[in-house]
Amino acid sequence: MVPPLGTELSYQNDMAARTGRCYDACVPLLNVFDYEELARQKLSPPFFDYIAGGADDEITLHRNRESFKRLELRPRALVDVSKVDVSTHVLGQGIEMPVLLAPVAVQRLAHSEGELATARAAAQAGTIMTLSTMASASIEEVASASGGPKWFQLYVHRDRNVSRSMVQRAEAAGYRAVCLTVDVPRLGRRERDFRNRLEYPPGVAHRNYIGEFQLPPLEVGAGDSELSASADVLIDPSLTWDVIDWLGSFTSLPIVVKGIMAAEDARLALDHGASAIVVSNHGGRQLDGAPATISVLPDIVAAVDGRCEVLLDSGIRRGTDILKALALGARAVLIGRAYIWGLAVAGEDGVTQVLSMLRNELELAMALCGCRSVAEVGPEVVYSQARPD
Repeated sequence: MVPPLGTELSYQNDMAARTGRCYDACVPLLNVFDYEELARQKLSPPFFDYIAGGADDEITLHRNRESFKRLELRPRALVDVSKVDVSTHVLGQGIEMPVLLAPVAVQRLAHSEGELATARAAAQAGTIMTLSTMASASIEEVASASGGPKWFQLYVHRDRNVSRSMVQRAEAAGYRAVCLTVDVPRLGRRERDFRNRLEYPPGVAHRNYIGEFQLPPLEVGAGDSELSASADVLIDPSLTWDVIDWLGSFTSLPIVVKGIMAAEDARLALDHGASAIVVSNHGGRQLDGAPATISVLPDIVAAVDGRCEVLLDSGIRRGTDILKALALGARAVLIGRAYIWGLAVAGEDGVTQVLSMLRNELELAMALCGCRSVAEVGPEVVYSQARPD
């Protein structure tokens, strides 16, 4: 269990004893970056690199963080912020903070309970978990693990009957939306995984496909990884915009389109019936050299013009990042690596602690900017351009 602040010393000494590595015992676990460093020490290098890495030279991976850093917040004075409400609604679902958990595949690479621990932590925090098609726990297992609200993320299989069945299973299990990922016609070139020849340990598999599709034996050689080899078999590269219409023909769940980085694509998603859009570059794991999501968010918000909710992921590590995204028009954000670091360090308790940290940071940032509720956060919270040093 993650200790309360002030007792991190014994916890970190225990971690050092178990991992054989030393984390600076004088530095408490105060933020997401502390969890990342502890996760680096705990996980094997191939598993850490799978979570941390991006595509090619990882330019976009780093750009996501740098672009948040360049945005400046506008402090306000003499506003009564004795009470700050960070709750909001996404697709009509009330959540305790504007932070959702993004889909992350094979979470049992980070912790033995994987997605089950994540689902419980999300429910405890009062927010939404999104389960990956390529999860290491099944749709039904995760539904049984917690009663909290959940979305199902979909990679469309080459055999659409497989994907139809998964969506119907998710709907029957109480999931509340389908999150269609559209930025992976082919998997990005994740060179860390290739160098490591990433392979899953025994017992870790894409469990949603069991009973739906028999994955052929995969050989992971030089310049490959088990994830990329399986993605080549499991994901349909021929999708066009009519896939949204196809989904709408057999499910009543709202369709969230994830992976939008261009205003014209946002309009096309709306034309085909999307209920929400996630501005996402897949955490820098797909096209290297693409812009940061926070940089393109204003254009996409303008293109949508209030016709659907816009969310954002990629690069969120601080409550101030969340506030900046809200100020530029996002209804909420999704986090990925941030909560996986917590999962790797301490399972469910680690995810819970990361979510609590982000909530507390957001509440403080809102107070210092004079915002008493998420509804009061607008574009005036950030400067329109970088100010001179």
